[in-house]
Amino acid sequence: MKDIFIVMKFTILDMVKRKAFIISTIVILLLIVGGFAAVKIFSGDGKVKVLTILVHDQENIFNNKLDNLNLKELGYKFSKTDKSIEDIKSKVNSDSDVDALIINKNKDGSIVLTYIVKNLFFSNGIPEDLANILSSVYTSNGLEKLNLTKEQIASLNPVFEYRYEQAGEEVKGNIAVMMGISIILFYAIYFCAFQVSSSITTEKTSKIIEMLVTSTSPRNIVLGKTLGIGIVGLCQLALNILTSFICARIFIDKQVLSKVVDLSTITVSLALITLLYFILGYLTYALLYALTGSTVSKPEDVQSANGPVAIIAVIGFYLSYFTMMNPTGKLNLLAALLPISSPFCMPLRIMMGLASYKEVILSVLILIITIIVVANISIKIYTRAILYSGSKLNFKKIIMLYKQK
Repeated sequence: MKDIFIVMKFTILDMVKRKAFIISTIVILLLIVGGFAAVKIFSGDGKVKVLTILVHDQENIFNNKLDNLNLKELGYKFSKTDKSIEDIKSKVNSDSDVDALIINKNKDGSIVLTYIVKNLFFSNGIPEDLANILSSVYTSNGLEKLNLTKEQIASLNPVFEYRYEQAGEEVKGNIAVMMGISIILFYAIYFCAFQVSSSITTEKTSKIIEMLVTSTSPRNIVLGKTLGIGIVGLCQLALNILTSFICARIFIDKQVLSKVVDLSTITVSLALITLLYFILGYLTYALLYALTGSTVSKPEDVQSANGPVAIIAVIGFYLSYFTMMNPTGKLNLLAALLPISSPFCMPLRIMMGLASYKEVILSVLILIITIIVVANISIKIYTRAILYSGSKLNFKKIIMLYKQK
């Protein structure tokens, strides 16, 4: 156990001193800060932009009712004007926050609404919501002229209240939060685990491995390097999340943030369970990458050797993605129990209220058993392949190495 901690300490210090690690960490943090700052810049102050509508209604067709709409937050401010059409066009042309509405009545009684904007090229015609507002006001004026009671007018303009219900099992959670957790888990596990194979292969081509082999057992090397890289990756992930949280509080309006991301479903227990699945998922994939890293002798061969594991990781991620898109599907239980997908899938099922305690316990046990089996295989292959100097190892030779005593 002492040797494992020594290798783990050596791995942590070696990683944090690398220029590539320092630069990549700084770049990621700058991208996070820049992304939130860009959202702040392009979204403005978060307030609803109000467009002023100059209303030219000399015949008083709308009975001065448009001014009453200014008390409501409709995104428009109606301002009646008696200026000439040319003066109105000049005002619109000089102010980007002003449009105009010319109201006339034809001889046949039809209403002609002329909507004036600064440039027709950047306009899609009169806004649909504005057209609905004008139609509603004109209809209300017509009903009032019929001397109908308020109850009769209300019955002709009912307010519909829409509700949505699900026939199947109720699903909780916010789609933005769930997508964010799934993506963060996948990339954190994938990139942290990938560095295990890269580190093992790099050391095989240097004299470091000779020192390690003579100092401790291959088992301690594999486990120590896996734990060391995992701790560094977890600290890097925590730093990124903390930076994102601080930037969100600084750059994003609280009301806007609460509408986009519902954090009410994020509890301490869910955070701990997500952390547990991150650790178990990382160990599963890190040990698989340790296996592939020990089978190659050149750093340039790492990418091709890691291909099968990368495909497995992508399959696991998309299984969790299908769970999110169709939470009550039958495929989701399989995705929640498979060790390649449960680290990405099960936290989402727990957040949605679909996972039972038995499912959680069973998936954790399957992950632990998988880790033990993969660790046993990886250590055996690593022990026999660590000083291998023959031709490139293929699948058949790897099996032969595993069977050797």
